[in-house]
Amino acid sequence: MLEILYEDENLIAINKPSGLLVHRTSIAAEETVFAVQTLRDQIGQRVSPVHRLDRPTSGVLLFSKRDEILPLLKAQFMDRTVEKTYLAIVRGIPEVKAAMIDYPLTTERSNKKQEARTSYKVIAETEIPFNTTGRYPTSRYALLELKPETGRTHQIRRHLAHLRHYIIGDKKHGDNKQNQFFEKQFEMGNLLLHAKSLKLKLPFGEESLIIEADIPSHFQKTLMDLNL
Repeated sequence: MLEILYEDENLIAINKPSGLLVHRTSIAAEETVFAVQTLRDQIGQRVSPVHRLDRPTSGVLLFSKRDEILPLLKAQFMDRTVEKTYLAIVRGIPEVKAAMIDYPLTTERSNKKQEARTSYKVIAETEIPFNTTGRYPTSRYALLELKPETGRTHQIRRHLAHLRHYIIGDKKHGDNKQNQFFEKQFEMGNLLLHAKSLKLKLPFGEESLIIEADIPSHFQKTLMDLNL
C-alpha cells in the first residue's frame, strides 16, 4: 500500500519507497511492480506521473488524475517554478556551508553539455571513529538540504560527486568504499537521497500547494547510527 500524501480531484502525490520504479522501462525489463500501476490499482483510477524520481530515491512523487491537467502541471516543472527540496547524507563535510553548484552536465545519449544548478545547505555534521578511507582514524559525514533549479538526469547525485561529497548508497555515482562500509557496519544499502517536499501552484488559480514526505525508516536509522 503506497502512502498517499495529498489528493484532490486533479492531483495525487505519494511517498515513493526507495527501490520502486515509477513506470515500466527497458532498463529493468524483469521488474513487474511500478508506482504508476500500483497507485492506479490502489485508488481504482488511471494516473499519469508529472515528474520522475530515480529508482533508489524516496520521497514526494506527483501524479495527475486528469489528462487535461497533466500539461499544466508539467509546464511548471519545465518553467522551473516548482520548488523541489531533497535531503542527502554525504561523505565528508563541505567547507562552504551553503552554496550554489553551477556545473554543466553532459547528456548520456548525445554527450551534449546542459546547464545544471543545485543549491545546497549543510543541516548537520558528524564524525565517527571508523577509518573508511585508509588515511584517517575517523570519518566525517554531513546531512544536506538540496534544491535543484534544473532537472537533469541524476543531477543531485552527479553534482555531489563533482564536489567529491558522494551520497552514501549511490551505486552509480558514489564511493564504493563508503557504500561497502555502510553495508557491512550498518546493514544499509539504500541510496540516502530523499525528495522531502514539492511546492507548486494548483492547476487553476494562484494558490500554492506544499507536499511533504517523511523520511523513510532506513534514512532515519542512518541518521541515528551516525548521530546526525
